[in-house]
Amino acid sequence: MKPTLLVLAAGMGSRYGGDKQLDIVGPSGETIIDYSIYDAIKTGFGKIVFVIRRDIEEQVNERFIKKLKGKIEVDYVFQDLEAVPEGFKVSPERKKPWGTSHAILVTESKIKEPFGVINSDDFYGRGSLKILYDFLTTDKDPNSYCIVGYKLGNTLSDHGHVNRGICRVDSNNLLVNIVETKQIEKTSSGAVAPGKDGSKLFFTGDEIVSMNLWGFKPSCYRFLREEFTNFMKEHGADPKAELDIPTSVDKYVKSGQITIKVLMTNDRWFGVTYREDKPFVVENINKMIKEGLYPASLY
Repeated sequence: MKPTLLVLAAGMGSRYGGDKQLDIVGPSGETIIDYSIYDAIKTGFGKIVFVIRRDIEEQVNERFIKKLKGKIEVDYVFQDLEAVPEGFKVSPERKKPWGTSHAILVTESKIKEPFGVINSDDFYGRGSLKILYDFLTTDKDPNSYCIVGYKLGNTLSDHGHVNRGICRVDSNNLLVNIVETKQIEKTSSGAVAPGKDGSKLFFTGDEIVSMNLWGFKPSCYRFLREEFTNFMKEHGADPKAELDIPTSVDKYVKSGQITIKVLMTNDRWFGVTYREDKPFVVENINKMIKEGLYPASLY
């Protein structure tokens, strides 16, 4: 059974104009998502599943579902605020989705095979998706997952600071934990970020970071369901609280119930963190088209 690629797209806005996930970066109207899906098809993934909000269903159907018909199996799931464990009530002040862990959890009825997870507004590179595909098709341990790690220096913006999850990895290339580090700025010798005590944190650029490129097996739903229930007990009344993937898996990694292999990629990550980043993304995509990695028109 071919693995599935899960696209986290519930953060997309309802209008085309200013939403970076739907910003045009390719010469024939392609978005970053289009390139990720094209790479997934070329790599061998068998299905694409989008996680979306109900108010963007029409746009997703028009922009992606119709164009992918006949190219790859495609489906979508709504990340509804009301999709919470029995016995919990949603605060009327709640407007934001519950986070990336919840986004995966709502796909349980659609995905029965190993699957990868990507953000909708990140360009990962075909090499990275190939690493993910190879793991999902060869690793048979149901409680063994993976994360594709990037070098910090390959993920920085020239136009401002970024937040990155710094991965701590043991001698067997297994994830120990992820430390969310904020306001990392590029420097001539690496990167720097403010420390909690007012000091500065210095980075060489070779540190391993997570860009939310994960590989899971269906067993993850049991762990995510348990952790989301605990989250709702502690934070369900907070209208802004979210549960992310690193927080969800941390306890199970430490207890030894799951392992997460860190698989390194040399690909450069592209993203439109700032409006000024867009010309760089467009330039690099055009360069890859000239090199023959992508056609001028994907569809």
